[in-house]
Amino acid sequence: MSVQRLQHSFCHSNYTLRKKFKLFGKAFHVYGPDGQTVMFYVEQKAFKLREEIKVYSAESNAETLVIKARSIIDFSGVYDVIDSLRNQKVGALQRKGLESIFRDEWTIMNEYDSPIGTIKEDSAALALVRRFLLNLIPQTFKVEIDGQLVATFRQNFMILSQKIYVDLSPDVQNRFDRRLAIAAVILLATIEGRQS
Repeated sequence: MSVQRLQHSFCHSNYTLRKKFKLFGKAFHVYGPDGQTVMFYVEQKAFKLREEIKVYSAESNAETLVIKARSIIDFSGVYDVIDSLRNQKVGALQRKGLESIFRDEWTIMNEYDSPIGTIKEDSAALALVRRFLLNLIPQTFKVEIDGQLVATFRQNFMILSQKIYVDLSPDVQNRFDRRLAIAAVILLATIEGRQS
């Protein structure tokens, strides 16, 4: 698949991630704006010491992104996002370990590891309720780049599966690289999903 054709897959303002039930490991499909066309997919094996998530184009089955943990076990882990076709680092995502005990929070970094934004769970009060009383309340994450809202990720739980709606329409200036956005929602479903 050409880089130009793949870029088209990363140009949308809306995506839906669906987490599929698997006995061992995880499987995700990322759908385009129509909610029916699979754009990307992930099949992750269970029991890996160092997290490495490979994202494939549904159109060509070619590896498009790699999300790679820098260390084996790290509560405040950093995950590099690499464009496989260009062999280029897009940026990185770092989980804020202590803060995420009570409210999920991530730092978005550019390709030089400079912080450029955040991904935060919507409400501290709802976050506490989710953790300690009722984990069935869906999460909503707000994504900001340089203090401006660029996206929201909204969960919808279903029996044996999970959906996350990705809305990038606030990002009219394309400040949030769509490759990093897709990696972020997959990482949230993978890492924060373990709390469920």
